[in-house]
Amino acid sequence: MTAAPARKLRRYQEMRDFARTGEPAGGDTARPGGHRFVVQRHRARRLHYDFRLELDGVLVSWAVPKGPTLDPKARRLAVHVEDHPIEYADFEGVIPRGEYGGGDVIVWDRGVWHPVEDDPARAIQDGTLHFDLDGEKLAGRFVLVRSGRGGDKEQWFLLHKRDDHARDGWNAEDHPRSVKSGRTNDEVAAAPDALWHGDRPAAEAEVAVSATWEAATPDELAALDGLGPKGRWSVAGRELTLTNLDKVLFPAADGGRPVTKRDLVRYYVTVGPAMLPYLADRPLNTHRFPQGVTEPGFWQKEVPSHAPDWLNTWHNERATKGESQRYVVADSLASLAWLANYGALELHAWTSRGDDVDHPTWVLFDIDPGPATSFEEVLELARLHRTALDHLGLIGRPKVTGQRGIQVWVPITPRSTFEQTREWAETVSKTIGRVLPDLISWAWSKDKRDGRARLDYTQNALNKTLVAPYSVRPRRGAPVSVPLDWKELDDPELTSARWTIRDVPGRLAERGDPFAGLLGVEQELPGW
Repeated sequence: MTAAPARKLRRYQEMRDFARTGEPAGGDTARPGGHRFVVQRHRARRLHYDFRLELDGVLVSWAVPKGPTLDPKARRLAVHVEDHPIEYADFEGVIPRGEYGGGDVIVWDRGVWHPVEDDPARAIQDGTLHFDLDGEKLAGRFVLVRSGRGGDKEQWFLLHKRDDHARDGWNAEDHPRSVKSGRTNDEVAAAPDALWHGDRPAAEAEVAVSATWEAATPDELAALDGLGPKGRWSVAGRELTLTNLDKVLFPAADGGRPVTKRDLVRYYVTVGPAMLPYLADRPLNTHRFPQGVTEPGFWQKEVPSHAPDWLNTWHNERATKGESQRYVVADSLASLAWLANYGALELHAWTSRGDDVDHPTWVLFDIDPGPATSFEEVLELARLHRTALDHLGLIGRPKVTGQRGIQVWVPITPRSTFEQTREWAETVSKTIGRVLPDLISWAWSKDKRDGRARLDYTQNALNKTLVAPYSVRPRRGAPVSVPLDWKELDDPELTSARWTIRDVPGRLAERGDPFAGLLGVEQELPGW
């Protein structure tokens, strides 16, 4: 325990990729003789509590599966893990999936600790440490006792002594909120306030999530408007070559103006901060209309050879001859602008991430109306999806498609396979279909459905996609697929193509993104 902090943190740093994770890498900000403690509730592959004591310039750490307790009759298993940097004491946010410890973290408790032994480092080495905690939840005399080894980790027990702070039956899970923000893990996962950039000095590491993707600035938009039919334009630090900016891509609708490529670029760099969370880290399928929507479009997955070097891509290592090898990963305003200039009007992101393509993070329900299906009937079917989700204890949200239908998106933990999610979605869809059987056909071919709607669960498969939130649709007037609150299904003015690229930015400015509360939420599929 007398090693320098930098050497102590070597194991911690070797296990992480700080170019991707939001965790702090560790620096030289330790306070000599500091005795802070922190307990972080950490939902990684399994829920546990990270119990950390500041000592000799690092956070000496144990993972406590059931959490610490004030109950003197309880013994809590505590697995001794690698020392963490001092900066970690205030970390509350999300560690990316695929990284060591990926998941959400809250600061569950914090305060100061007072060792009983004169040399606490020696006491830990010898296997027994007595100490007092003075925190917002935990207080009184505790002891850590080494009990043996489990695999490559030391196993200890964490106990509370019988004193004035002892509470029989006290359970950490009865006190789930952060002492830093007052929020639960679910709330932090859905809308983290900050990310950490571990390759920066500790004082500069924390960046507000809202600053991760900023919309194009007024100066950038003015420069776009000032370009001729083609030219060089910079956005978010990237220079792009734009072409045919005055080409009409969408004819006018209902007496409005036609939509040009310049309008499309402007739209995507304006709504980008709301749209990118559904695209980043995911391979992208694009529906291209380089001549506009009055001409047939085509699907493209493979990144073209002329794509800029800075464009983020995902390589499909399983691709066989003739299959797409590299996919675009849209993770910046510049990537959205490049896609718009490329004629990729409609964007479809995978429901799984590139670092774990076999396990989706969304289950999708697609209410696909037939020619005889009224929009009111589509709404009835959508409301039944809400009833089903409420019954199952799950949260999801509806989204108008920008054409005639409605989709329901449900966030899940990336643990179930596509086969499992598809089977589960089929069960839910067919249960809903039995409520209004006269409206539903399960025939695959549209010409065999007698004009009725289909509840399509088949898109829950690898590399099958539905249109992304806020994507434009290839129809006259440039309608947009827009997320909704459930209560908006009762709006008498609602239609599936109600919003276009002209009015979505104003809607976002006024109401925000109804899907934002789903981001980062992980739910287990009932029965799996």
